[in-house]
Amino acid sequence: MKSTALIETHRALGARFVDYAGWEMPVQYSSGPVAEVKACRSAVGIFDVSHMGTVRVSGPEALDFIQYVTSNDASRLVPGQAQYSLLLNGAGGVVDDIIVYRVATQEFFAVINAGCKDKDVAWLRTHIRSFPGATLVDESDATSIIAVQGPSAVSLVSSLTAGAVDSIKRFHFASTRVSGVSLVAAHTGYTGEDGFELIMPWDGAPSVWSALIAGGASPCGLASRDVLRIEAAYPLYGHEINEDISPLGAGLQWAVKTSKKDFIGRNALVERAQSVTREKLVGLVVASGARAIPRERCPVYASTIEDPVGIVTSGTLSPTLGIGVALARVGAGWATMGQALEIDIRGKRSPVEVAPLPFYRNGV
Repeated sequence: MKSTALIETHRALGARFVDYAGWEMPVQYSSGPVAEVKACRSAVGIFDVSHMGTVRVSGPEALDFIQYVTSNDASRLVPGQAQYSLLLNGAGGVVDDIIVYRVATQEFFAVINAGCKDKDVAWLRTHIRSFPGATLVDESDATSIIAVQGPSAVSLVSSLTAGAVDSIKRFHFASTRVSGVSLVAAHTGYTGEDGFELIMPWDGAPSVWSALIAGGASPCGLASRDVLRIEAAYPLYGHEINEDISPLGAGLQWAVKTSKKDFIGRNALVERAQSVTREKLVGLVVASGARAIPRERCPVYASTIEDPVGIVTSGTLSPTLGIGVALARVGAGWATMGQALEIDIRGKRSPVEVAPLPFYRNGV
C-alpha cells in the first residue's frame, strides 16, 4: 500500500489503519469516530487527505480543455476562485466529482478522488490530445492535503498563517505559509463545517500537522469523515454517484451548465432532462424511538408494495442528531418530503421517512 507523508505521525497518535484505494490511511484514532465527529462539530478537526489526486492544466487552451471535460462553467471563475464540478462520460454518467481551481488566466488545477485518480488521469490525458495548446501534469505524488474543519477552523488557520486568511471567501483560495511551509489555503471542505483544505508540497505535511495539533485541533480519521459528509449530504463516488448515474438522478444538476456550447455528456443530459425522472436521491431519517442504523445497500420498501422501491447508498448513526440517517435512491413517486417508508436491515424492517437534505450543515 501507499502511505502519505504523515504515516509515522498517525502511528505515533495511535491510529488504526485501513486500506483505502490502495493507501494505508487512518480510519480512527484512540478517541474513536464519535468523539472525532463531535470535535469537528464543536471545535476543529484535521484530516489527512493526501491520498486525493491533484492535476494541473496550463497553456492557451487550458480553459477550452477544462470546459470540454467538466460539467460546470469554469469560464465564470476568476483567478483565486474554485468550483465544484463533474467529469461525465458520453452517456451523461459521472466519471468523478472534482473541485476545479483557477490559478491564472491560463492555469488551473483540480483535486480528484483517490479511488478514481488513475482512471481520471488516464481519461483526462486521452481527451487533452485534442487540445495541443494545453498541458496536463499529475502532481499527486508531490502534494499533501490537510483538511481543517469546524467552527474554530478559520480562527486556528488564521492564527498560524503569515497572511490573513479569514478574508478568503468560500470557494476561493490564496497562497500563504504555515510553520514555514508555503501552501494554498482553499476555503472548501467536505464536512458541513467551515474551514480550509491546505494544499502543500508533499514533505511539508508533518510540520503543518504538528502546528495544527499544537493549536488545539483534534486528529480525525476516515470513519468520522464519512459520518460528517453523510450528515452534510455530500456525495461519495461509488455510492451516490458513478458512471451509470447521471447528475440529474443524484441531485447535482446545479453543477451542470448545459448553456455551455459543448462538453462531454452534454447532449445525453439534455435528452435525459426531457424524459421522466424515474429515481431521485433523497434523505431518510429513522423514525423516532427506533434504534436502527441504515447501511449501504439496505433495500427501501413501501408498506403497500412487495418489491423494493429504492436502496440506501450511504447510511450511519448520526452523533450530531442522535438518530439514524441515510442517503437513498428511490423511485420518484416515493420521494415526497415526509413519505413513510421502511428499510430492511438484516431481514428486519425499520420505519423511516423522507427528510430534507442536508441533515446538518453549519452555515456553509
